[in-house]
Amino acid sequence: MSDHSEVAYTTADGNDYVAHEATYEGFIKLVKFGTATVVIIVALMAIFLT
Repeated sequence: MSDHSEVAYTTADGNDYVAHEATYEGFIKLVKFGTATVVIIVALMAIFLT
């Protein structure tokens, strides 16, 4: 078997971890905002459509 002591993706050229982390943070913010929006819409539907 080959030696797996070195992880390839940490040493590969062209990886932009700053952009990766920024994209991930944006995704998390979008999920939070989307979830809050859906909760508000469902609450408003429960109030006004009953």
